Amino acid sequence: MKHSTRMWTGMIALAATTVFALSACSPSGTQTPEASDSAGGLTPVTLQLQWFAQAQFSGYYAALDQGYFADEGLDVTIVEGGVDIVPQTVLADQQADFAVAWVPKALASIEQGAGITDIGQIYQRSGTLQVSFADQGITTAADLTDKNVGNWGFGNEFELFAGMTKAGLDPATDVTLVQQQFDMSALLAGDIDAAQAMTYNEYAQVLETVNPATGELYQPSDFTVINWNDEGTAMLQDAVWANTERLASDTEYQDTAVKFLKAVIKGFVFARDNPQDAASIVVAAGSQLGASHQLWQTNEVNKLIWPSPDGIGIIDTGAWDQTVAVAKTAKNLEGSTVITTDPPDTAYTNDWVQKALDELIAEGIDVTGTSFAPIEVTLNEGGN
Repeated sequence: MKHSTRMWTGMIALAATTVFALSACSPSGTQTPEASDSAGGLTPVTLQLQWFAQAQFSGYYAALDQGYFADEGLDVTIVEGGVDIVPQTVLADQQADFAVAWVPKALASIEQGAGITDIGQIYQRSGTLQVSFADQGITTAADLTDKNVGNWGFGNEFELFAGMTKAGLDPATDVTLVQQQFDMSALLAGDIDAAQAMTYNEYAQVLETVNPATGELYQPSDFTVINWNDEGTAMLQDAVWANTERLASDTEYQDTAVKFLKAVIKGFVFARDNPQDAASIVVAAGSQLGASHQLWQTNEVNKLIWPSPDGIGIIDTGAWDQTVAVAKTAKNLEGSTVITTDPPDTAYTNDWVQKALDELIAEGIDVTGTSFAPIEVTLNEGGN
């Protein structure tokens, strides 16, 4: 019988409710659009990311670099995230005007009282994997039995837990859970049999590493992956969140939301059509990993977005309902779920993104990407 030796208690509650500790991480002097006007009459807007500068956010950086925000009359400041920053809490505390966050984490915050609304579901698919060396024979959740299974915690584990539960495994007894660092070193060292990874980030990290047996970089054939989209427990991830109260009562904020979404969508369209340029923009913005890694990341993020048959940013009811179902039923080791009840109707709306899409379509912008095809990316050692 396997037992976890890691601490899980309170992770979701901590992530959902930490407010005061974030004030030091929030932008100094952040102002709402109504508070002041920047030079040139542009409306100042602060966007809180959920992680450091990288191509996960290529569309936002492209919108800034290409002047799409300025074209909409917005002076946007992009604030990087980090391990100790909960973007939806920063937003709810009105330390930012908009935020990027995964849907299940935001749902947990909403249940804790955060007044936030998903106004633009940028990612249409989950990018989370469990990665193993091919000789482990791990290709489905059922194969995780008696394995050392890594995950990051902090709300990132629920697709994994739901997948194991669906496969008939008890995460508390049938596997050994290991709280994983945000890298792949434990997998490469043999300490973890199946490591959590994002298609656009940690999976690339193993492919940027030299295989000591060959002296060449590892290849995809050296690994197997479990994709939660295939297992049926995928949850919606990167979305644009707005302040619910302001969205309901502030006409200027409503107008800003539409303009902001228009520019963001144009940014991701740019990244779709110009992945090399988009990756270079992110590198110039100060990404911690190098050019080939950011190009890989841009390409993989494009796969999570395109095609978007209903238009990028539209929340698909089926995907939303599956996310809510997993959030209500998948349990961590303490028996807690992400949420205990259905979220309120204000948890998401397509109203503002549809307005943005209608305007972009009228301008001749391809917002569905039906002909999208990913590029081939060659990774270099260390992602350089």
